[in-house]
Amino acid sequence: MYKNLAAIAMAASCFAFPTHAQKNEPLKVGFVYVAPLTGAGWVRQHEDARQAVQSAFGDRVKTSFVENVAEGPDAERVIRDLAQTGHKLIFAPSFGYMEPTLKVAKDFPEVKFESVTGYKTAPNVAATNARYYEGRYLSGVAAARMSKSGLAGYVAGFPIPEVLQGINAFTLGMRSVNPKAQVKVVWLNAWFDPGKERDAAMALMDQGADVLAFHTASTAVMAAAQERGKFAIAYHSDMRKVAPDAQVLAVTHQWGDYYKERTRAVLEGTWKPVKRWGGVREGMIRVGWFGSKVPKAVQTEVLARQEDIASGKLKPFAGPIADNDGKPVVARGKVLTDDQILDMKFLVSGVQGKAGQ
Repeated sequence: MYKNLAAIAMAASCFAFPTHAQKNEPLKVGFVYVAPLTGAGWVRQHEDARQAVQSAFGDRVKTSFVENVAEGPDAERVIRDLAQTGHKLIFAPSFGYMEPTLKVAKDFPEVKFESVTGYKTAPNVAATNARYYEGRYLSGVAAARMSKSGLAGYVAGFPIPEVLQGINAFTLGMRSVNPKAQVKVVWLNAWFDPGKERDAAMALMDQGADVLAFHTASTAVMAAAQERGKFAIAYHSDMRKVAPDAQVLAVTHQWGDYYKERTRAVLEGTWKPVKRWGGVREGMIRVGWFGSKVPKAVQTEVLARQEDIASGKLKPFAGPIADNDGKPVVARGKVLTDDQILDMKFLVSGVQGKAGQ
């Protein structure tokens, strides 16, 4: 009888405690990308961050990604599949992934989710975003210095607050140099559609824009500017390979440090559903990578203003600011709060377009 009890106890202990192999099983980390993986752009920056995670933690992690996943039902299906296949940390970097992520998270409480560009959290869902508008303001300064017409074109995805922040900050940056500068916006209602992005860029240049900016996921706008001999602001990542003559500078997003921090937290059992919004000061936003035609004086000016933003000396949304219907939205001596910036629904004076068009 004692032999049988010993055998039962030994068997029970095997189930109660993980084996050495189980202890050393790598953490599976999944990434979901809203567009195809290309050499530059939104997805490229997140892929660089994934590779940084894999490099930093080696065989302690096993990372994988799924690309070109549409927001909505497809996103929910892919995120759910990653959770079902043993991924214990899932990064979902697109605004339209927020609700699908929250839905899946309820069914997988043991999995940690990172909603990147989302703003809602849950016990196992963190939310992070970057202050893209800080880089946009700086790029507006450079755009105004390089523009001869004083008219910039802006190819925009969707009229959500994040995009409106960027358009407004870019315009305010331009107007800090040239108070008469104008920015004409074309809405695509798509994040990744190279054909539509190119067509919009061409139309804007036909209407007199000699410098372009964009909030979409491909390099099509840069290529169009290169073809037409105009200037453009690279977004997400350096795009000089596509537009060596057209690129004024690049506004880049640096996700690697955050992704490594969050992966380390899961490995160490310290992960919490944080809510993070970092910018230039935190190293999540950087401008630079100037094109060959940008004078050194312009480069120096932009980098100096970048330091001013990092120190808090320069705040892009400091008043006085009026919307493009002439209504005051920020009084002189006042600065928009984070909550007001995150809920932005207007376009500033100097923007040709509608916030909801």
